[in-house]
Order: sequence, then structure tokens, then C-alpha cells
Amino acid sequence: MDANTLLLPCSDGAVAGAVDFRGRPASRSGTGRWSAAMFVLGVEIAERFAYHGVSANLISYLTGPLGESTAGAAAAINAWSGVATMLPLLMACVADAWLGRYRTIVLASLLFVVSMGMLTVSALPAFHHDGCSSYASASRPLACSPPPVQVGVFYVSLYLVALAEAGHKPCAQAFGADQFDQNDPKESASRSSFFNWWYFGMCSGTAVTTMVSSYIQDNVGWGLGFGVPCLVMLFALLMFLLGTRNYRYYTYTESSPFARLATAFVALIKGSKSRQHDGTLASDDAGHREEVKGVLRLFPIWATCIIYAVIFSQSSTFFTKQAATLDRRVGSTLRVPPAALQTFISVTIMAFIPVYDRAFVPLARRLTRLSSGITMLQRIGTGLVLALVAMVVAALVEMRRLAVARDAGLVDQPKAALPMSLWWMVPQYVLFGLSDVFAMIGLQEFFYDQVPDALRSLGLAFFLSIFGVGHLFSSFIISAIDGATKKSGASWFSNNLNRAHLDYFYWLLAGLCAVELAAFIIVSRVYVYKKRMSHDNNAAAM
Repeated sequence: MDANTLLLPCSDGAVAGAVDFRGRPASRSGTGRWSAAMFVLGVEIAERFAYHGVSANLISYLTGPLGESTAGAAAAINAWSGVATMLPLLMACVADAWLGRYRTIVLASLLFVVSMGMLTVSALPAFHHDGCSSYASASRPLACSPPPVQVGVFYVSLYLVALAEAGHKPCAQAFGADQFDQNDPKESASRSSFFNWWYFGMCSGTAVTTMVSSYIQDNVGWGLGFGVPCLVMLFALLMFLLGTRNYRYYTYTESSPFARLATAFVALIKGSKSRQHDGTLASDDAGHREEVKGVLRLFPIWATCIIYAVIFSQSSTFFTKQAATLDRRVGSTLRVPPAALQTFISVTIMAFIPVYDRAFVPLARRLTRLSSGITMLQRIGTGLVLALVAMVVAALVEMRRLAVARDAGLVDQPKAALPMSLWWMVPQYVLFGLSDVFAMIGLQEFFYDQVPDALRSLGLAFFLSIFGVGHLFSSFIISAIDGATKKSGASWFSNNLNRAHLDYFYWLLAGLCAVELAAFIIVSRVYVYKKRMSHDNNAAAM
């Protein structure tokens, strides 16, 4: 008896609108459901493993073997992350209009394997000159610069990883959900369960790779550290291909939501001109104009969440550099890799989602009489508050770290471990995880639910673009602050963190977050939901 039999009783007939891999009507009993969705879930977990195997500890590689400054490395990482988060807008259009989700996932997975293989090659010892230091700091710079070929191959590979990531993001989750027929009550229930397990799988993949890859990279070698995720992705691609016969494929006759939105903008620009020529065309244009207005009214919420995305980008850059200066010993032999502290974000999310769903929502439901407990915008606002608190805590911890360096006389010894435990930094990671449960998931739900029904995939792309713009803005302000503070003395982002002022930067972000939160509250109070909430609550959220 297979998983489908256990989870969903078989029924005869074909699934409306779906075909199998040969193009024939998809059999309900022989295609789709959990036995197919698990292949998609597996390749997504591997993709998280591969992507975070690069991004989680990237700051250490750039400031180590590649010899970049702390500020330059952080700006480069944020720029790369921004590109990786903005590209899904393009890749979703390509998938919807041309390739299809299945082929896009296959090509993106192949690109992951190739790009991760190139990263592995670029990190091999053969690229390093004899006598070159493997670690750069203010007191001990690299004995020689890395070869230009190594740097070139590395950055080409890095942006190919971003392109592969962009192919996965808009397609894998949708293709997995396609395996359940939303018109069948039992499969529809399984589809809701799939989304829960999807997010759990993403978090578990992130947590495992952060621990495993960062340990290998810090203690064994960067070549193997990049090579392991490459092999994992190759294995997952082969498993995904094995499920080809089981998948359901949908051929959509409607135009791409991106093309639909472009048509709507043209209709809005044409205005009354169309109405003068053809009454039917005028009716179509009116519908298109309403779709544009439905998207445009989301922009105030979008704009008031950019600083949250800037804050989100700090956990994989400056937090990791700070952790590298602390006492990271656990027991007599184990030293925790700095990037491994990011695991606390994923673990917090995995632990708190059941608490939110089973305890917080029922309690809030009694007070608000809303089926969701709190509205989507209230959930996002709560996440912004937690992000503000996280930055305040991060600033206070950094102030203490600097004080410990001064008191211990280690200000000019940046490679010396400070007599301060790494556990001091755990609260800010936990607060990041709690903030994600509220803001990240809330934003995803909001931008899916509040766009016009025909533009929902575009709504999720808009959600991702918040973080793309946030990463790019973070790169800009880091470069600007670094240039300005160098002129007046030590940079806030000095390579010697004991003489830097990351605390100033964190206080600045906390202040910007407070301003953003105030603007968000104002905007959310006048926002009118597209659909009526439970019990007559169809207006303000906050």
C-alpha cells in the first residue's frame, strides 16, 4: 500500500485541466498527491541546503580567502542577495509564458549543480599562491592578493547561483501545490497541509546546512564546504526526475499574469480613448484598470516594509563577523562556527509556528472574533515591532562586546577571542526568528490574498521584491556610511571590529525601523481589505 492510499482514498477519473508526462489526461489515482509532492519537497529542501551553503558563511569567505574589507564584503553580499531576490520577477514570467514550471525547476537545478561546481573549483588550493595567508584582518592583511582568475570565477559562479535560485523560487512551491486538486475536498485539505510542511522543510534545510556547511568551511576547507551542497543538489535533481511519471502538469490558457498586468497598465494609460470607440473594449479596459488599482494600492504597505528587509539582511553578514570575535567554545573540544548561530533563526521559526497556530491564534480569536486571530496587517506590524526590538538588543550586545574588548586590552588584537560567550548573541537571533513568524509569513499571505485573483503569482513576486530592494538598499547605505565615516576617522565597519562601531549602525537601523513602524501603522489604518474579514471587519487592520 503506497502513501497515496494511506493519505487519500483513490477515486476514479481524470483531474480536470491536468495532464500526465505524456500529455494524456492525468489519472487521479495514478498521478499527483503526496507521492508526487514529496519529490518536489525534496528538491526544495536540497535547494535550501545549496543556497544557504553559500550565503550563510559568505562573509567569512570574502573577508578571508578573497581578502575583501568587512564593509566591502557586506555590501557585495547584500547586492548579490538583492539580485537573487529580484530575479524571480523575470524568471516567473519566463516560466509562465514559455518554459513551464517543471522544465524551469529542472534547468534551475542543473544550473545550481554547475554553479556550485564552479564555486568548488574556485575555492580549491590550486588557485592560491604559496605563502598566501588564508585570513585577512586589520593587523594581518593577505600576504598576496588572490589571483584575478579565482575572483572572476567565484563571482560568475555566485551570480549563476542567484539565477538558479530565481528559477526555483516562483516555480517549485507552485508546482508542488499543483499536485493536489483544489476542487476535490480531500485533496484540497492535503494541499493546505502541504504548505505547512513546505515551510517546515525550508526551515529544516536551512538549519542543517547552516550547521554542516559552516563547520566544514571553517574547519576542513572551502572546497569541500561548497562541494557538499553541490552533491546534495545533484542527488535531489536525480530524485526529482524519478518522479516525472507521477507529476500532474497544467496547461494554462490564460495569459501570464505579468503580461496581464502590462495590458492593464496600457488600458489605464489609454483612459477614455478606448471608451469612445468600442463599448466592449471599454468594459475590458475598465476591468484591467481595476486590476492595476488593486496592485497599486499595495505599494504603501510594500514601501513601509523595506527597512524590515534591510534589518533581515544583517544576520548573515555583520552578525557572523561579530560572532567570530567571541568565545565560541562548547565543552573542551567543540568550537561553534560563527555562521552556525543563524540556526537559531530557523529553529525558533520551527518551534514557534505550532505555538502560533495552536495557542496564539485560538487565544486571539476569543478576543477579536476573527477566524485568523489577528488580521494580516496586525501580524505584519507585530513582526516589525519584534524586528525593532531585535536591533535594540543587537546594539546593546555590541556595546558590551566593545566594552569587553577595551577592558581586556584586546582592542588591537582582532583575531584574539574575547572573554565573552557567544550565547550573548543568541537572543537577537531568536528575536529575528519570532519576527519572521509574524512579518515574513504575514507579508506572504497578504500579497497573495490582496492582489486581484488573476495576479496572485505576481503578488508573491512583489512580496519577494521587498527583500530584493531591501538588500540593495542595505548595500547602498553600508557603502555610503563606510565612505563618510572613513573621512572623519575609523569606519563604522572597520576590518578590526574592536575599533568599528556596528553599534551605531544598529541604533541607526532601530531608529529607521521606528519611523517605518509609525508609517506602517498610519497606512494600515486606512487600508481597506479586498475581501471582508470575519464579523464585519473589512477595514483598518491596526
